Amino acid sequence: MNLLEQLTDQFQSGETLATQLGVSRAAVWKAAQALEESGYPLERSRGGYRWEPGTPHPQALAAALRGRFGQNYHYLGEVGSTQDFIKNLVNPKPTRGNPPLEPHVTENTTPLEGTVVLAERQTAGRGRRGRGWVSSRGLYFSVVLRPAGPLENLPFLSLAAGVAVQAACGLGGLKYPNDILAPDGRKMAGILLEAELRGEEARQVILGIGLNTSAVGLPATAAALDEFRSVTNPVSRVELLAQILFQLEHWLAQPTAEIVQTWRKASVTLGQNVRIHLQGSTFEGTALDLDDTGALLLQ
Repeated sequence: MNLLEQLTDQFQSGETLATQLGVSRAAVWKAAQALEESGYPLERSRGGYRWEPGTPHPQALAAALRGRFGQNYHYLGEVGSTQDFIKNLVNPKPTRGNPPLEPHVTENTTPLEGTVVLAERQTAGRGRRGRGWVSSRGLYFSVVLRPAGPLENLPFLSLAAGVAVQAACGLGGLKYPNDILAPDGRKMAGILLEAELRGEEARQVILGIGLNTSAVGLPATAAALDEFRSVTNPVSRVELLAQILFQLEHWLAQPTAEIVQTWRKASVTLGQNVRIHLQGSTFEGTALDLDDTGALLLQ
């Protein structure tokens, strides 16, 4: 029985779903409870069952997409890490703690460029330098990239991703190298790049994005997008995800000079005193600019 694929944004009675699935109403109730326990955001009422408004379930995302990215989509309730899950798609091998693909996957399961894995909950989410990432209500997903080029192009992928997320959110600033800060300076989103290298080239890159959309369950030091949206303009996670994927596909195709120029305009790092940890050493100074390789220049 695949209740996940039968649910929509409108309430459907247990009797209707039972008829569609060829099971009893009790079986539908048990299946809905199992989905909720697995992290999927369902709503129940006397009218039946539906997805919470704005849920990025496969049917809703398919209707909102405007490009290639996200056409191959894996929607999970709970997973250890979307980065690890998507690595297993690219190079299949047994991975402890990750659920089977079905029924969370759209029809095409080939890990092409633009393949997206999103989880409602991550139990082992991570950020840069192995730091943990707390999952509340938000968008926590990974995207397969297949950049053709030398290793020195990798920094621009991170910069382009930051520009794309900031453009989709419509607010916030970019902190070098891979954070999006809310208008009050708290961290709202983070970006992680993990590359598979072959010689002097990046054969494949997996891009991880974590964006908080709701402040519920977040520590006070973290920010969420809905804190800075008006009541009349609430966050729809599925529309926001579609916009991020559209912006990401656009910015990854732009010349590096344009990426850097746009990053500079949204930067909250340039002109500030910063501390950089690099290969066991610490450097302090004023962030002046980015050089031609995308590296930060300090005075």
